Amino acid sequence: MTTYKGINGFAVQSVATDPSPLNEGQVWYNNATYAFKLATLGSASWASSPSLNTSRRGNAGTGTVSSTLTFGGWAPGVTGATEKYNGTSWTSSGTMNTARAFLAGAGTQTASLGFGGYTPPSTYRSENESFNGTTWTNETSMPVGQLQIKGTGTQTAAITVSASVPPGVANPSANFPTIFWNGTSWASGGILNTLRANPGTGGPSTAALAFGGSPSASPGGSATEAYNGTSWTSLPANMNTARADCGHGNTGNQTNAICMGGVTTTAVANTETYNGTTWTSTTNLPAVRFECGGAGNGSSAFIFGGEGPPGTIVGTAFTYSEAAVTTKTITTS
Repeated sequence: MTTYKGINGFAVQSVATDPSPLNEGQVWYNNATYAFKLATLGSASWASSPSLNTSRRGNAGTGTVSSTLTFGGWAPGVTGATEKYNGTSWTSSGTMNTARAFLAGAGTQTASLGFGGYTPPSTYRSENESFNGTTWTNETSMPVGQLQIKGTGTQTAAITVSASVPPGVANPSANFPTIFWNGTSWASGGILNTLRANPGTGGPSTAALAFGGSPSASPGGSATEAYNGTSWTSLPANMNTARADCGHGNTGNQTNAICMGGVTTTAVANTETYNGTTWTSTTNLPAVRFECGGAGNGSSAFIFGGEGPPGTIVGTAFTYSEAAVTTKTITTS
């Protein structure tokens, strides 16, 4: 008589309790519930989290999912309001010395850097401030004011990742060189190969990633580039949905990044993760969102504030969890 073992080379394990941890593709028989079971990969998910105390868009975000900092933004009108998240609730903290929107951030909740940004009617900010978990301190300003700026790294080793600069400073302005902060001063670095502003980013200053953004001839980009501390290299993997102003996390890196929401011609809810080789579309955000703060990486991420439907400034927040292996009972039909 032909057996399962004879065909497949192994027997299904019979156990009284389901195994733990599970490995995707694992099959067993639970002799307590009289059921064959399979370990299968579920879907990524989003969960609602507590809202910001101050709704805003164009805010920066640093830290991790359970230890997050957000600062600056447009509320409406520029703000220097700072809030800390502990995984449960938001608490207001020290206010920035220079209120501004569309600025960059780098670092952790207790050691962050906030630089660049915008104040109306037309000021490109160059101010640079450090945060110690309680108060903001003015540091050496950037050489040139920049808005629509993104950044990544730490408080003492940060880089700008694309920006727009005042007319006449560079042509085209959105291809201004990366500049590096060493904790004391700024120095010029490499230039992105694909012209853009408002990309997503993540990683340390010597191994950063840039993706998406607003190329001059398109409302949103899909190009991905890697930085080695000196120069940017175009990577073969493009995002599935071209866009700018997506949420992203500084703890993401060149092999584990996330792009959450963003804008094409309209705000979108699309979410993608990057594994160092390819971008994979995953579960959409519960609501469209762009110009928002973000934290985390492709495994676990956090998005807060931003603009939802056109003209709507929001303070809502959502937490992302990657797909996990779950148990499925095998049945016949």
